[in-house]
Amino acid sequence: MGVALAVAGTVAAVMISKKRPITLRGAVVLEDTDIRKQAPIAGVTVTAADGVALTNSTSDFSGFFYISLLPTIVRGQPVTLQFRHPEYQPVDLPIMVGDELSVVRMVSLHPTPQPPPNRQEIILDHLIVRYSEHAMTATNIGSGVKAFEVANTGNVPCDHHPPCSPDGKWKASIGGISLDANADNEFRNTRLSCVAGPCPFTQVQSDGFSKGGRHISVSVLNWSDTATFVLEAEVFRNGTSTTIQHTYPVLLGRRLNFTLPPAADGASIEAEVDGEDIVFPLGLNPILSWAECEVRADRNQMKAYRCELKPGYAFKDYAAE
Repeated sequence: MGVALAVAGTVAAVMISKKRPITLRGAVVLEDTDIRKQAPIAGVTVTAADGVALTNSTSDFSGFFYISLLPTIVRGQPVTLQFRHPEYQPVDLPIMVGDELSVVRMVSLHPTPQPPPNRQEIILDHLIVRYSEHAMTATNIGSGVKAFEVANTGNVPCDHHPPCSPDGKWKASIGGISLDANADNEFRNTRLSCVAGPCPFTQVQSDGFSKGGRHISVSVLNWSDTATFVLEAEVFRNGTSTTIQHTYPVLLGRRLNFTLPPAADGASIEAEVDGEDIVFPLGLNPILSWAECEVRADRNQMKAYRCELKPGYAFKDYAAE
Protein backbone atom coordinates (compact mmCIF):
# COMPACT_ATOMS: atom_id res chain seq x y z
CA MET A 1 0.00 0.00 0.00
CA GLY A 2 2.83 2.38 0.89
CA VAL A 3 4.52 1.63 -2.43
CA ALA A 4 1.30 2.40 -4.30
CA LEU A 5 0.92 5.74 -2.50
CA ALA A 6 4.53 6.61 -3.28
CA VAL A 7 4.01 5.82 -6.97
CA ALA A 8 0.81 7.88 -7.07
CA GLY A 9 2.58 10.79 -5.41
CA THR A 10 5.39 10.58 -7.93
CA VAL A 11 2.93 10.58 -10.86
CA ALA A 12 1.09 13.57 -9.41
CA ALA A 13 4.37 15.46 -8.98
CA VAL A 14 5.37 14.74 -12.57
CA MET A 15 1.95 15.89 -13.83
CA ILE A 16 2.23 19.13 -11.85
CA SER A 17 5.77 19.76 -13.12
CA LYS A 18 4.57 19.37 -16.71
CA LYS A 19 1.54 21.60 -16.23
CA ARG A 20 1.79 24.89 -18.07
CA PRO A 21 1.79 27.87 -15.66
CA ILE A 22 -1.11 30.32 -15.87
CA THR A 23 -0.11 33.84 -16.88
CA LEU A 24 -2.14 36.85 -15.75
CA ARG A 25 -2.12 39.99 -17.88
CA GLY A 26 -3.24 43.55 -17.36
CA ALA A 27 -2.46 47.26 -17.50
CA VAL A 28 -1.62 49.89 -14.90
CA VAL A 29 -2.99 53.41 -15.38
CA LEU A 30 -3.35 56.62 -13.41
CA GLU A 31 -6.54 57.00 -11.36
CA ASP A 32 -8.53 59.95 -12.72
CA THR A 33 -12.20 60.68 -13.30
CA ASP A 34 -11.34 61.90 -16.80
CA ILE A 35 -10.56 58.76 -18.84
CA ARG A 36 -8.35 60.82 -21.18
CA LYS A 37 -6.06 61.54 -18.25
CA GLN A 38 -5.67 57.90 -17.18
CA ALA A 39 -2.12 57.75 -18.48
CA PRO A 40 -0.21 54.45 -18.50
CA ILE A 41 2.22 54.00 -15.61
CA ALA A 42 5.58 52.40 -16.33
CA GLY A 43 7.93 50.89 -13.79
CA VAL A 44 5.30 49.45 -11.45
CA THR A 45 6.54 46.31 -9.68
CA VAL A 46 3.93 43.55 -9.78
CA THR A 47 4.11 40.64 -7.33
CA ALA A 48 1.75 37.99 -6.02
CA ALA A 49 1.08 37.57 -2.31
CA ASP A 50 2.18 34.37 -0.55
CA GLY A 51 4.89 33.77 -3.17
CA VAL A 52 2.56 32.12 -5.69
CA ALA A 53 4.26 33.74 -8.73
CA LEU A 54 7.22 32.29 -10.59
CA THR A 55 8.84 35.74 -10.91
CA ASN A 56 7.96 39.37 -10.33
CA SER A 57 6.98 41.65 -13.20
CA THR A 58 7.36 45.34 -14.07
CA SER A 59 4.90 47.36 -16.16
CA ASP A 60 6.31 48.71 -19.42
CA PHE A 61 5.90 52.06 -21.20
CA SER A 62 2.31 51.23 -22.14
CA GLY A 63 1.48 50.11 -18.57
CA PHE A 64 1.27 46.47 -19.65
CA PHE A 65 2.27 43.73 -17.22
CA TYR A 66 2.12 39.96 -17.07
CA ILE A 67 2.92 37.60 -14.24
CA SER A 68 3.17 33.80 -14.36
CA LEU A 69 1.93 31.76 -11.42
CA LEU A 70 3.26 28.55 -9.98
CA PRO A 71 2.06 25.37 -11.72
CA THR A 72 0.19 24.43 -8.53
CA ILE A 73 -2.18 27.41 -8.97
CA VAL A 74 -5.38 26.49 -10.83
CA ARG A 75 -8.14 28.51 -12.48
CA GLY A 76 -10.75 29.81 -10.10
CA GLN A 77 -8.30 29.97 -7.21
CA PRO A 78 -8.09 33.35 -5.41
CA VAL A 79 -4.79 35.22 -5.45
CA THR A 80 -3.79 38.75 -4.55
CA LEU A 81 -1.64 40.82 -6.89
CA GLN A 82 0.41 43.61 -5.37
CA PHE A 83 1.38 46.78 -7.26
CA ARG A 84 4.15 49.04 -5.96
CA HIS A 85 5.68 52.26 -7.27
CA PRO A 86 7.40 54.96 -5.16
CA GLU A 87 5.29 57.72 -6.75
CA TYR A 88 1.89 56.04 -6.23
CA GLN A 89 -0.21 54.60 -3.45
CA PRO A 90 0.22 50.81 -3.19
CA VAL A 91 -2.56 48.61 -4.53
CA ASP A 92 -3.46 45.07 -3.46
CA LEU A 93 -5.83 43.50 -5.96
CA PRO A 94 -7.62 40.24 -5.05
CA ILE A 95 -8.68 38.31 -8.15
CA MET A 96 -9.86 34.87 -9.19
CA VAL A 97 -7.31 33.19 -11.45
CA GLY A 98 -8.55 33.09 -15.03
CA ASP A 99 -8.19 34.72 -18.44
CA GLU A 100 -9.69 38.09 -17.51
CA LEU A 101 -7.56 41.19 -18.12
CA SER A 102 -6.89 43.36 -15.08
CA VAL A 103 -6.91 47.17 -15.29
CA VAL A 104 -5.28 48.60 -12.18
CA ARG A 105 -5.70 52.29 -11.37
CA MET A 106 -3.13 53.83 -9.03
CA VAL A 107 -3.42 57.10 -7.16
CA SER A 108 -0.50 59.50 -7.28
CA LEU A 109 1.17 60.32 -3.96
CA HIS A 110 1.68 63.84 -5.22
CA PRO A 111 -1.37 66.04 -5.82
CA THR A 112 -1.39 68.47 -8.71
CA PRO A 113 1.68 70.62 -8.01
CA GLN A 114 1.06 74.19 -7.02
CA PRO A 115 3.43 77.09 -7.67
CA PRO A 116 5.37 78.43 -4.67
CA PRO A 117 3.67 81.20 -2.72
CA ASN A 118 3.79 84.61 -4.37
CA ARG A 119 4.85 83.04 -7.65
CA GLN A 120 2.61 82.45 -10.63
CA GLU A 121 2.89 79.41 -12.82
CA ILE A 122 4.88 79.73 -16.01
CA ILE A 123 2.44 79.25 -18.90
CA LEU A 124 3.31 77.23 -22.00
CA ASP A 125 1.34 77.85 -25.17
CA HIS A 126 1.45 77.17 -28.93
CA LEU A 127 3.47 73.96 -28.63
CA ILE A 128 4.68 72.53 -31.94
CA VAL A 129 6.94 69.54 -32.54
CA ARG A 130 9.24 70.02 -35.50
CA TYR A 131 11.60 67.54 -37.15
CA SER A 132 13.32 66.91 -40.45
CA GLU A 133 13.09 63.93 -42.78
CA HIS A 134 15.69 62.94 -45.35
CA ALA A 135 14.59 61.17 -48.51
CA MET A 136 16.42 59.83 -51.52
CA THR A 137 15.50 61.68 -54.71
CA ALA A 138 16.17 61.05 -58.37
CA THR A 139 16.04 63.85 -60.95
CA ASN A 140 15.83 63.22 -64.68
CA ILE A 141 18.76 65.13 -66.15
CA GLY A 142 18.66 63.82 -69.71
CA SER A 143 19.00 60.68 -71.75
CA GLY A 144 21.67 58.42 -73.14
CA VAL A 145 21.39 57.22 -76.75
CA LYS A 146 24.01 55.37 -78.74
CA ALA A 147 23.87 53.40 -81.96
CA PHE A 148 26.15 50.53 -82.82
CA GLU A 149 26.56 48.01 -85.60
CA VAL A 150 27.14 44.28 -85.48
CA ALA A 151 29.03 43.64 -88.71
CA ASN A 152 28.69 40.25 -90.42
CA THR A 153 28.26 38.62 -93.80
CA GLY A 154 25.29 36.35 -94.21
CA ASN A 155 25.08 32.83 -95.62
CA VAL A 156 28.66 31.89 -94.74
CA PRO A 157 28.83 28.33 -93.36
CA CYS A 158 30.10 28.16 -89.81
CA ASP A 159 31.96 24.84 -90.11
CA HIS A 160 32.14 24.57 -86.32
CA HIS A 161 34.16 27.77 -85.97
CA PRO A 162 32.20 29.81 -83.39
CA PRO A 163 30.51 32.12 -83.03
CA CYS A 164 27.75 30.48 -85.04
CA SER A 165 24.02 30.91 -85.49
CA PRO A 166 21.88 29.24 -82.79
CA ASP A 167 21.40 26.22 -85.04
CA GLY A 168 25.16 26.05 -85.68
CA LYS A 169 24.76 26.45 -89.47
CA TRP A 170 25.93 30.01 -90.27
CA LYS A 171 28.97 32.02 -89.38
CA ALA A 172 28.06 34.78 -86.89
CA SER A 173 29.64 37.72 -85.13
CA ILE A 174 29.15 39.39 -81.75
CA GLY A 175 29.06 43.12 -81.19
CA GLY A 176 27.95 45.39 -78.42
CA ILE A 177 28.32 48.58 -76.48
CA SER A 178 28.52 49.91 -72.92
CA LEU A 179 27.53 53.24 -71.37
CA ASP A 180 28.56 55.02 -68.16
CA ALA A 181 26.14 57.50 -66.52
CA ASN A 182 29.00 58.94 -64.39
CA ALA A 183 29.14 59.29 -60.59
CA ASP A 184 25.85 59.82 -58.69
CA ASN A 185 23.86 59.09 -61.86
CA GLU A 186 22.07 56.01 -63.10
CA PHE A 187 20.29 54.80 -66.20
CA ARG A 188 16.60 53.96 -66.01
CA ASN A 189 13.96 52.84 -68.51
CA THR A 190 16.64 51.22 -70.67
CA ARG A 191 15.66 49.73 -74.02
CA LEU A 192 17.39 48.16 -77.01
CA SER A 193 16.04 48.17 -80.57
CA CYS A 194 17.24 46.90 -83.92
CA VAL A 195 16.73 49.72 -86.42
CA ALA A 196 18.42 48.52 -89.63
CA GLY A 197 19.53 45.32 -91.32
CA PRO A 198 18.19 41.76 -91.07
CA CYS A 199 16.95 42.13 -87.48
CA PRO A 200 15.20 38.71 -87.38
CA PHE A 201 18.60 37.02 -87.51
CA THR A 202 19.96 38.60 -84.36
CA GLN A 203 19.56 37.93 -80.66
CA VAL A 204 20.80 39.44 -77.42
CA GLN A 205 23.81 37.51 -76.23
CA SER A 206 24.25 39.21 -72.85
CA ASP A 207 21.87 41.62 -71.14
CA GLY A 208 23.60 44.14 -68.93
CA PHE A 209 21.09 46.92 -69.44
CA SER A 210 17.56 45.83 -68.45
CA LYS A 211 18.02 46.52 -64.74
CA GLY A 212 19.60 49.93 -65.31
CA GLY A 213 22.30 51.35 -63.05
CA ARG A 214 25.35 53.52 -63.53
CA HIS A 215 26.89 51.12 -66.06
CA ILE A 216 24.84 49.38 -68.74
CA SER A 217 25.99 47.12 -71.57
CA VAL A 218 24.73 44.72 -74.19
CA SER A 219 26.16 42.26 -76.66
CA VAL A 220 24.29 40.95 -79.71
CA LEU A 221 24.78 37.85 -81.86
CA ASN A 222 24.25 38.40 -85.62
CA TRP A 223 24.30 35.52 -88.14
CA SER A 224 23.23 37.43 -91.25
CA ASP A 225 24.27 40.73 -92.85
CA THR A 226 25.27 43.74 -90.78
CA ALA A 227 22.56 45.01 -88.42
CA THR A 228 22.29 48.34 -86.56
CA PHE A 229 21.04 48.72 -82.98
CA VAL A 230 20.23 51.63 -80.71
CA LEU A 231 20.63 51.48 -76.93
CA GLU A 232 18.58 54.15 -75.13
CA ALA A 233 18.04 55.09 -71.50
CA GLU A 234 17.04 58.01 -69.32
CA VAL A 235 19.66 59.43 -66.98
CA PHE A 236 18.72 60.22 -63.38
CA ARG A 237 20.83 61.97 -60.77
CA ASN A 238 20.51 60.59 -57.26
CA GLY A 239 20.46 62.90 -54.27
CA THR A 240 18.98 63.55 -50.87
CA SER A 241 16.26 66.03 -50.03
CA THR A 242 15.42 67.34 -46.59
CA THR A 243 11.94 68.43 -45.62
CA ILE A 244 10.80 70.07 -42.41
CA GLN A 245 7.74 68.46 -40.84
CA HIS A 246 5.68 69.44 -37.84
CA THR A 247 3.08 67.88 -35.60
CA TYR A 248 1.09 69.05 -32.61
CA PRO A 249 1.33 67.23 -29.27
CA VAL A 250 -1.85 66.08 -27.55
CA LEU A 251 -2.29 67.79 -24.18
CA LEU A 252 -4.14 65.78 -21.53
CA GLY A 253 -4.14 67.42 -18.12
CA ARG A 254 -0.51 68.07 -17.26
CA ARG A 255 0.78 65.60 -19.85
CA LEU A 256 1.63 65.91 -23.52
CA ASN A 257 1.94 63.02 -25.94
CA PHE A 258 3.28 62.75 -29.47
CA THR A 259 5.05 60.30 -31.76
CA LEU A 260 7.83 60.69 -34.32
CA PRO A 261 8.40 58.50 -37.41
CA PRO A 262 11.55 56.38 -37.68
CA ALA A 263 13.20 58.76 -40.16
CA ALA A 264 12.69 61.84 -37.98
CA ASP A 265 15.87 63.78 -37.29
CA GLY A 266 16.71 66.89 -35.28
CA ALA A 267 13.42 66.91 -33.39
CA SER A 268 12.54 69.86 -31.18
CA ILE A 269 9.58 71.39 -29.38
CA GLU A 270 8.79 75.02 -30.07
CA ALA A 271 6.75 76.66 -27.34
CA GLU A 272 5.68 80.07 -26.22
CA VAL A 273 6.88 80.34 -22.62
CA ASP A 274 5.34 83.31 -20.80
CA GLY A 275 4.98 85.02 -24.16
CA GLU A 276 8.50 84.25 -25.42
CA ASP A 277 9.13 81.79 -28.26
CA ILE A 278 11.74 79.19 -27.27
CA VAL A 279 13.04 76.09 -29.07
CA PHE A 280 13.76 73.00 -26.95
CA PRO A 281 15.86 70.35 -28.74
CA LEU A 282 14.82 66.75 -28.22
CA GLY A 283 16.73 63.51 -28.26
CA LEU A 284 15.99 59.88 -27.55
CA ASN A 285 16.29 60.82 -23.86
CA PRO A 286 15.14 64.45 -23.81
CA ILE A 287 15.90 66.74 -20.90
CA LEU A 288 13.44 69.63 -20.65
CA SER A 289 13.49 72.38 -18.06
CA TRP A 290 9.71 72.28 -17.78
CA ALA A 291 8.78 68.59 -18.10
CA GLU A 292 9.87 65.04 -17.32
CA CYS A 293 9.69 62.82 -20.40
CA GLU A 294 9.60 59.11 -21.16
CA VAL A 295 10.41 57.79 -24.62
CA ARG A 296 9.78 54.42 -26.19
CA ALA A 297 11.01 53.16 -29.57
CA ASP A 298 8.99 50.26 -30.96
CA ARG A 299 10.09 47.50 -33.32
CA ASN A 300 9.69 49.81 -36.32
CA GLN A 301 11.74 52.50 -34.55
CA MET A 302 8.75 54.81 -34.25
CA LYS A 303 9.38 56.91 -31.14
CA ALA A 304 6.58 57.70 -28.68
CA TYR A 305 7.07 60.59 -26.25
CA ARG A 306 5.12 61.14 -23.03
CA CYS A 307 5.97 64.19 -20.91
CA GLU A 308 4.57 65.52 -17.64
CA LEU A 309 4.90 69.11 -16.53
CA LYS A 310 7.18 69.94 -13.63
CA PRO A 311 5.88 71.97 -10.66
CA GLY A 312 5.54 75.66 -11.46
CA TYR A 313 4.53 75.12 -15.11
CA ALA A 314 1.12 74.85 -16.76
CA PHE A 315 -0.40 74.68 -20.20
CA LYS A 316 -2.55 77.62 -21.18
CA ASP A 317 -6.17 77.00 -20.25
CA TYR A 318 -8.30 78.41 -23.04
CA ALA A 319 -11.47 77.22 -21.34
CA ALA A 320 -10.81 79.64 -18.49
CA GLU A 321 -10.78 82.63 -20.82
